[in-house]
Amino acid sequence: MFISQAWAQGAGAGGGSDFLVQLFPLVLIFIVFYFLLIRPQQAKLKAQKEMLAGVKRGDRVVTGGGIIGLVTKVIGENELQVEVAEGVRVRVVKQTITDILTRGESVRGGKEGDEEEKPMLPAAQAAPPSKGGLLGGLFGKK
Repeated sequence: MFISQAWAQGAGAGGGSDFLVQLFPLVLIFIVFYFLLIRPQQAKLKAQKEMLAGVKRGDRVVTGGGIIGLVTKVIGENELQVEVAEGVRVRVVKQTITDILTRGESVRGGKEGDEEEKPMLPAAQAAPPSKGGLLGGLFGKK
């Protein structure tokens, strides 16, 4: 009495085109993501791999932690020995190198002692002597 009967509508033959219309925005979003995000990231990764493959002795590099040093030795495929200060050498994993600041000249058949001839950093200038000892310099006493 109060409930009306529901009649089924006839199914149209154009149901396949509705699916394509719904799928089109998703495909469009994927294409935009590919060209704006995925493709540039792959190019950046390829450039990073090429840079790491070309690291050699004499290059000034920056590590992931921001340490600048001179490559003194390439140890195997994955490690480098980097001189961060005069006489201070650190072994780092090659993948932590983020940038090569300057390329060193190619050294073929060089000896370990040769690297002492090229200082990485300029000699540190000595600080002027303070007057009045440790606390005298702070308070202006002589």
